[in-house]
Amino acid sequence: MKLDDATRYQLLKLIAEHPVYTQRDLAAAMGVSVGKTNFCIKALISKGLVKAENFRRNRDKSAYAYLLTHKGMEDKAIVTVRFLQRKMSEYHALKAEIAALRMEVGEDRSSAAELRIHAVDA
Repeated sequence: MKLDDATRYQLLKLIAEHPVYTQRDLAAAMGVSVGKTNFCIKALISKGLVKAENFRRNRDKSAYAYLLTHKGMEDKAIVTVRFLQRKMSEYHALKAEIAALRMEVGEDRSSAAELRIHAVDA
């Protein structure tokens, strides 16, 4: 079971911040189905990154707290750095694309202005 970095980062971050979230809560926060969330949590548990603990005093014995293990905290740090690097790369590419579009629009404005000047002179 392999999770992409974006999903893994988002799920590990949510679990670290909200250990008592249910799978339904996690799914809603991530904007994915409960089935996908269940699959992802099982993958993280199988890798030893997350553990699930029952609330012993809760009447609903199916209620769990999802906790990052020590290995999970280390993995979260690593995946956060990779995720940040990818987002920075996307940011720089987008910034270059915006600059190119601005230049193109600037050229079009100059050309349109020149056409209007020539039309008035004619």
